[in-house]
Amino acid sequence: MSDDAAPWLIVGLGNPGAEYAGNRHNIGFMVVDLLAERIGGRFKAHKARAQVVEGRMGPPGPANRRVVLAKPMSFMNLSGGPVTALRDFYKVPLERVVAVHDELDIDYPTLRLKLGGGDNGHNGLKSMTKSMGADYHRVRCGIGRPPGRMQVADFVLKDFSSTERKELEWFVDRAADAVECLVAEGLERARSAYNG
Repeated sequence: MSDDAAPWLIVGLGNPGAEYAGNRHNIGFMVVDLLAERIGGRFKAHKARAQVVEGRMGPPGPANRRVVLAKPMSFMNLSGGPVTALRDFYKVPLERVVAVHDELDIDYPTLRLKLGGGDNGHNGLKSMTKSMGADYHRVRCGIGRPPGRMQVADFVLKDFSSTERKELEWFVDRAADAVECLVAEGLERARSAYNG
């Protein structure tokens, strides 16, 4: 398979289970759920310990791309295993892997896109980087810092506040748009349109 024919692997990071569904840490799952809806697919279990949807994304013509949307079912800090297994299974070059994740160092609701870099203490990214190297794309969904003395772990595992929820649908929608733009038009175009 030529690199050009290889699909993009878009990974939403989060924790499986209903009790985590609305957590700040699960915004990656929310974004890939919306993308699955947009391409008309339903998540199915994959032997790589993940839920996946295969389909196409982007406008008709040369910018229309094969994509695999994935939600690792391993819990956040073990995301690297399922993602690497999917990457091998679908023969995806590392630069076509996109991680969609929450980011403490960016204010809510701001997006930033980048290729490569550190993990900023994010356990999902840490696990992915350890498994396959750091040169994958990131769609970083800002959730801001915890208030007062709240621990980071408590903050990311809490649901979005009622004030944040007023903008959450818009934010998830915008993040999904940013992923589509990245896949169809490349990083520079997506950054200039969505880096807020």
